[in-house]
Amino acid sequence: MENVQLQGTVLDENRCETNKALLQGTVLTDLQFSHKSYGESFYWFEMGIGRKSGYRDEIKVVVSERLIWDISFSIGCRIRVEGQVRTYNEECEGRSKLNIVVFARGISRLETEEEEDQDENNIYLDGFLCKTPIRRTSPLGRELCDIMLAVNRMYNKSDYIPCIAWGRNATYAGGLEVGTKLAIIGRIQSREYKKRDGDGNILSRIAYEVSILKIEE
Repeated sequence: MENVQLQGTVLDENRCETNKALLQGTVLTDLQFSHKSYGESFYWFEMGIGRKSGYRDEIKVVVSERLIWDISFSIGCRIRVEGQVRTYNEECEGRSKLNIVVFARGISRLETEEEEDQDENNIYLDGFLCKTPIRRTSPLGRELCDIMLAVNRMYNKSDYIPCIAWGRNATYAGGLEVGTKLAIIGRIQSREYKKRDGDGNILSRIAYEVSILKIEE
């Protein structure tokens, strides 16, 4: 993510933003420089957030130096992040790749044992369906539906956020038309998949998406 330029309610009556992320988990990597904008330096790190199934999502977070200058920040410490889901395109192996991060607007270290025992991964989005939904079936026979949500932000910009619906939500999402305004509650997740390159080698890749828990027009 070096030198990448990132600009810093229907389902929930407490939600007043079209794009909100609330994460709580463990720092997995050291801070690494991302980019500088208007004299302000930004860094990125990976954050681990456990699921009830035992799997751990590893999410990239971008944070300003001005939010962490007074925080003792190290691998293994427990933190809480409030921010937004952001996306940007990056050239990779001659192709454009969509990258997804959480842009931190607030960050704090967890101090009490009760806080440290709890992981949290909540995403709230209001946006517009910008591509035709793709319905498919998982290897275990569960119905899935992939959708792309365009979420507007300041300066006439938008984030294009891939989301995945399951079961009844997948059936519902599969019947929606492009341009439909949607409200979504879910979690941001990382998923490993295999890809074969031009030489026939099988490579491991990580995809990021919002797993939908609730969805409505």
